[in-house]
Amino acid sequence: MVKALVLLSGGLDSMLAAKILMEQGIEVTGLSFKSNFFGTTKAKKVAEQLGIKLIEVDFSAEHFIMVKNPKHGYGKNMNPCIDCHAMMLKKAKEIMDREGFDFVATGEVLGERPMSQNAEALKTVEKESGLAGRLIRPLSAKLLAESGLEKSGKVIREKLLDISGRSRKPQLALVKKYGIKEYSSPGGGCLLTDPVFSEKLKKMFEYWPESDGLDAQLIKYGRMFWLKDQVGEYVLLVIGREKEDNEQLEKIAKPGDVLIKIDPLVAGPTSIIRIKNYELRIKNEIRETDVPEGLKLREFKLDEKKSEKEILEIATILTGYYATKSRGKKVKLEIQIKK
Repeated sequence: MVKALVLLSGGLDSMLAAKILMEQGIEVTGLSFKSNFFGTTKAKKVAEQLGIKLIEVDFSAEHFIMVKNPKHGYGKNMNPCIDCHAMMLKKAKEIMDREGFDFVATGEVLGERPMSQNAEALKTVEKESGLAGRLIRPLSAKLLAESGLEKSGKVIREKLLDISGRSRKPQLALVKKYGIKEYSSPGGGCLLTDPVFSEKLKKMFEYWPESDGLDAQLIKYGRMFWLKDQVGEYVLLVIGREKEDNEQLEKIAKPGDVLIKIDPLVAGPTSIIRIKNYELRIKNEIRETDVPEGLKLREFKLDEKKSEKEILEIATILTGYYATKSRGKKVKLEIQIKK
């Protein structure tokens, strides 16, 4: 039996690519990747719905390095789609060779995304992945060069499709044909395509060139403020917006981080101060702070150098301020160094 390894993003296109191959009697296994910017949750649901096995690969560290300096640049935001697809397909080729799959397939559609799914980009990805002749895009295959698998008859070209462009009508017709009841909307799976997240990440790369994936996790959870220490190095303050943020910030805090937690009797945020090259020389303590009723960030002069005492003072005031019911009052905060 012919065996295919299909990249599953969790979206409709990759689901349909798998269905088209399964319709030919090809044995399909899904492959999904996890990084600091996307996960495998949706792919798991799709694999379960299709009734196929799913291989999950965590390439977070390698992917993060690439995101800092992609060979082919970024898309509209901080999304290096060409380099990302090539990296995934290189990994897929390794699995294909090791586990005896005949080819790799994706749900890419010619012309659906102007940067990463134009004809030239598809050729580039195929070449750089080392999958020339063994990579099939079932939704657009008839518009692309015939692969060796099609020439040999292992994959029937006539049963592949010729979809192109950004219209979703052909895909929706296939949804009806296959009786698919549940599927994800296109896009939204990768944080790097989000303009707000991208701006935050761009600033992190600028201020902390040595940042890693654990630092990038902070961007997901709350408000970000950049301060300068006494020598002009950047210090990051993150203040949770909601309960889930608070829980996640506590979970991803690293040794040396300063955790600031609001009085349990007052609903409010948890905050993290992270410094890259040293620890703040403070003791765990409970302190009170006056919370302003209004806030003018410019008055804090965040772009000017601050002592450790000033950094902590600003962090406590801001943490108290975002506990909205504490404005204009005194509030207690617990300050601790993560061990």
